[in-house]
Amino acid sequence: MKNGESWFDKLLCGLIIFTGFYIIYRGSGILAETGWLKRFFTSEKAVEAMQEATVRTYLPGYAALWQQQPGAGASGGWIRGFFPVLEDWYVQTGEDTQEHTQEIEEQTEETEAQSQKDEDGDQENYTENSENSDNTERLTEAEVRGENKMEEQTEASVSESQTEIETLAFDEETDTEYANEALSGRIQVDIPEQLKDFSYLLNHYFIVDTDTAIDASQLDAEELLTEDLRMEKKKEPQILIYHTHSQEGFLDSVQGDEETGIVGIGTYLAELLEDQYGYQVIHDKGVYDLVDGVLDRSSAYDYARMSVEQILEENPSIEVIIDLHRDGVEGHHFVTEENGKPTAQIMFFNGLSKNSAGQDIEYLYNPYIKENLAFSFQLQMAAEKSYPDFTRNIYLKGQRFNLHLRPRSLLIEAGTQMNTIEEEKNAMEPLADILDQVLSGENSG
Repeated sequence: MKNGESWFDKLLCGLIIFTGFYIIYRGSGILAETGWLKRFFTSEKAVEAMQEATVRTYLPGYAALWQQQPGAGASGGWIRGFFPVLEDWYVQTGEDTQEHTQEIEEQTEETEAQSQKDEDGDQENYTENSENSDNTERLTEAEVRGENKMEEQTEASVSESQTEIETLAFDEETDTEYANEALSGRIQVDIPEQLKDFSYLLNHYFIVDTDTAIDASQLDAEELLTEDLRMEKKKEPQILIYHTHSQEGFLDSVQGDEETGIVGIGTYLAELLEDQYGYQVIHDKGVYDLVDGVLDRSSAYDYARMSVEQILEENPSIEVIIDLHRDGVEGHHFVTEENGKPTAQIMFFNGLSKNSAGQDIEYLYNPYIKENLAFSFQLQMAAEKSYPDFTRNIYLKGQRFNLHLRPRSLLIEAGTQMNTIEEEKNAMEPLADILDQVLSGENSG
């Protein structure tokens, strides 16, 4: 691009590039959803590679343009509104803590110093940044075998100007409040000797996806079980239940009737927590995986996150977040019997923000990985004691799944499409009980 061209010409060029990106990205998503692309390439890895290549090809243009015109103002907002995936790029860079923000500022100062030096030689410098995936479809045991769908949504991480950092920085005050407040200390728990063996703990209670890794420093039973997750009951909302995939249904669900799908199961869980246990609950019935009447789960985590952040801003008293799903494992009917009733089995799902080499994925920053793990594991142990066959092993995957919004954040898979509504509702009763056990401290010894 020549120096004589105006910022509008550059912006127009960027829009053309992004239009191409949007068409290719959305097209690949649609083809992946229909299954045609999967059959053609025989592996979803090809779909993932295509999406990643698309992002890496097109989004650097946006980064360069934005860096050259950091004050694009309203026009920049219009671009982000028109391309929802770019909202993640714009917001994501501000999600880190003070330390990460300081790193961004230092990088910005270096970039500005280099730009000043190059200006004397009539040169332009651009910083390219790689685009990466955050909002992925969940991957279960059957999905490892290639039997279930998984779509991955890209999320970018770039360096921004000082103005952008001040505008978009992660809410450090709120972050610090919850990091310090949430867990007031340690609790006293009798730890069975066998749980101190990392191999035993891992093999008996967890499933680790091939896209991530975990070691004994992160999976320490004593650390997880003594984490203080108790919560004093108040009159303000303290628990939020929502559904990233609100269209998930069951064997006898009625199409078009949300109360016979996962949303209705969330309604019953909210009622139990309120009426039986005395918690104040907000149940968000927002639809995030249906766009213009078409099922679209590739961006669902993006849309859900924006809505949840708004709810948290309006209700800062919320301390527990539950993203309630039903699993999608072909041919599997996860059912047991609790209290004499057929009951769907549940599975807790954690994102580690780590790759298969065990390295942190910086652009998927989550300050609450430890607390999320502790919450899931304490619930798992409470279920083992009170409802021995109720839970499946905890699933660990590399992404984040919006579990970075509060220390006590859960993604729960309740049954599969093979379960009935009755089995699903029956499952909410022991689930509400073990939630209360952990939050009230009744599970501690």
